[in-house]
Amino acid sequence: TAVLIIPLVIAIGINFGNLYTTYEYGKFSIRGASDISSPSAKQSSGLDKAYITNWSYGVDETFNLLIPNYKGGSSKPFDRTSETFRTLNSNNAQNAAGQLQKYWGSQPMTDGPHYVGAIILFLFVLGLLIIKGPEKWWLLVATILSITLSWGKNFMPLTNLFIDYFPGYNKFRAVTMILVISEVTIPLLAILAFRDILKGTVPVKDLKKKLGIAAAVTGGFTLLILLIPGIAGNFLSSYETEFPAWLKTSLIADRRDLLRGDALRSLIFILLSAGAIFAFITGKLKKEYAILIAGGLILIDLWTVDRRYLDADRFENQSSVQKAFNPTAADAAIMKDPSQYRVLNLTTSPFNDNSPTSYFHKSIGGYHGAKMERYQELIDTSLYRDISIVQTIGGKSKTIEDFQAAFDSTPGLNMLNTKYVIYNHDSPPLVNPRALGNAWFVEKPLLVSNANLELSAINSINPSKEAIINKAFQEQLGKSAYSANENDKISLVSYKPDELVYKSSATTDKLAIFSEIYYPAGWKSYIDEKESKYLRADYVLRGMVVPAGDHEIKFIFKPASYYTGNKVSAASSVLLVLLFAVYFIAGKKLKLKE
Repeated sequence: TAVLIIPLVIAIGINFGNLYTTYEYGKFSIRGASDISSPSAKQSSGLDKAYITNWSYGVDETFNLLIPNYKGGSSKPFDRTSETFRTLNSNNAQNAAGQLQKYWGSQPMTDGPHYVGAIILFLFVLGLLIIKGPEKWWLLVATILSITLSWGKNFMPLTNLFIDYFPGYNKFRAVTMILVISEVTIPLLAILAFRDILKGTVPVKDLKKKLGIAAAVTGGFTLLILLIPGIAGNFLSSYETEFPAWLKTSLIADRRDLLRGDALRSLIFILLSAGAIFAFITGKLKKEYAILIAGGLILIDLWTVDRRYLDADRFENQSSVQKAFNPTAADAAIMKDPSQYRVLNLTTSPFNDNSPTSYFHKSIGGYHGAKMERYQELIDTSLYRDISIVQTIGGKSKTIEDFQAAFDSTPGLNMLNTKYVIYNHDSPPLVNPRALGNAWFVEKPLLVSNANLELSAINSINPSKEAIINKAFQEQLGKSAYSANENDKISLVSYKPDELVYKSSATTDKLAIFSEIYYPAGWKSYIDEKESKYLRADYVLRGMVVPAGDHEIKFIFKPASYYTGNKVSAASSVLLVLLFAVYFIAGKKLKLKE
């Protein structure tokens, strides 16, 4: 164990760049603790338990490790040849076909089962019977732990234990991901078993007996499912129990056929592989042929199931992808504007958007599995509200001018410089006349004592004149009010993802607000090339007291975690190479001495 510490340290060192930056960002993401304090707010340093366990494997769903269609396979719709489709067609309900799926397990949806292969699982069971030594036991324990953790909300005592007490576990989005451990341990023990069979380390008499037991356990279960498919359940999801009887009958028939077909398929593969092993141990099949037959059967087994979920239809050629990113009429109209701005696309779900919006524009939405905590809280508290105002108040308007008046009541969108709103791909976008631009001066900083007040005040301020500032930044803030002068200006003159340059001109000291997300772990600010402090304003934005006169203000992204982490990774990689070199040189010298 002590010796293993050395490769562990080197492995961590080689990956330290990624680990360190991920760890740092994690504290600011939805996987970190929130500054908001309320009975409903998340206070843990990870994700909410309900969010973590939303995708939980059903306990009986585990059997799809052996039978891929045990719970219907994936959330794909039924084929046109299915009984369900024919029944819908005969009842004039063809439009419902796309809403009905083959999968009927307890997860919200799935692209496919965690099928490890009937032959692999058969060899795994055989390995439990014939393998001697500690390898078997740690592989078995790891497999059981992985499977039981994947049950998530269906086995909360163990799930709670890991979420509450095991570092990092509460950062994962879906507990089913833990099955990747089983997908390593099960094949590993299976291969070890096959190795011992080929080496002849197990007495033939004993091996025959245990081969029969393994085949009976795995093959017997598939046979039982083939004969009595109702063991798997009622073939209906929880929300389908209220469907009409004619539809439920068709769903049950189709899903039963899927299950029985795969049960027979798994049974055949188990019997063929068991037969090949039996022929080898009885001397009727050479080792080379046994390897070829077993390998071929495993390949056919896994490949044919994989092709159900990842086949040629899932790939796109380059020209098709490029064609998919052609700008719409709305996109083309927006792209005529050479300035820096943000776009809200109302033709899709803005914050779960995987459309080309962000391909063409700087979007306030999009999807990220680990959004910044503060931005997500702004979305929940302010942006959804603002979007609703645009859709409801604006939607009742008769003219574009009336529609634009809705932006008088959307401080969140305005301070994010949301200049354009796409409401129809084929029409010009709405222009927000209240978008505040890339930076502006405010007159009145409003000091608040905590994050709750910071966030709640956003919806009630005029962000063009007021800024919400936490008292933690009071020392940087200086004055309690700043005079207005229409001749004072601040503007963005250069934009790069990791460098923003502004020019300011003011007759007195000013409080500037920058429409960029506050992220103290990476961004550094400079006034005339001299590093200066900046503060958090309006809960998510950056603010800075800019001195009177003409100045250049620069924000540069220089996360210490990235540069330090990469140096450690590089040094560890060099160390690994040197260790290999020493090993080979020492080995050659020993051979020469011999």
